[in-house]
Amino acid sequence: MLSDSLDTKAGKTHLDIYDSQQRSSMASRFGVSEDRLKRAVRLVGTRISTLKSYLER
Repeated sequence: MLSDSLDTKAGKTHLDIYDSQQRSSMASRFGVSEDRLKRAVRLVGTRISTLKSYLER
């Protein structure tokens, strides 16, 4: 599954969906497309742990 420490070890708890580099990096870490990540953010918000839980189901 996904690593529990995605960006949280760097002190980041939220994804900046408008930062294309961060969005691309997170999409690849979650194993989803950027469009899927954007849809998930619209549904559950930008908190990384919440996105992780949502995208794992």
